[in-house]
Amino acid sequence: MLHPLQITWRDVPRSDALETDIREKSEKLEHFYDGIISCHVTVEASNHRHHKGNLYRLHISLEVPDKQIVVTRDPGENHAHEDMYVAVRDAFDAARRQLQDYARIRRGKIKHHDEGGR
Repeated sequence: MLHPLQITWRDVPRSDALETDIREKSEKLEHFYDGIISCHVTVEASNHRHHKGNLYRLHISLEVPDKQIVVTRDPGENHAHEDMYVAVRDAFDAARRQLQDYARIRRGKIKHHDEGGR
């Protein structure tokens, strides 16, 4: 990665263990495409609920040549996202899939059909 990983915490106390998990997952993204320019991750609590636990939202922004890949994992009512690690896993899985698609396009493995005549 050309620029160091940035992590922003919003309404969530910073956690060394979670930061380590995010760093490891961001490094693994480079296995799928090694031309990542930058990665910015925002971790935030989506609501402050009194009767149920907080749901966590992750936003990942990857800058790659000619494109910005953005993943936002809004939990909705997915109570699995009461666990920050599950929210991180789901967001990075989505980022990985988008990055793999981008890498396939860059390598020319996805054919684009000509919309013109035949």
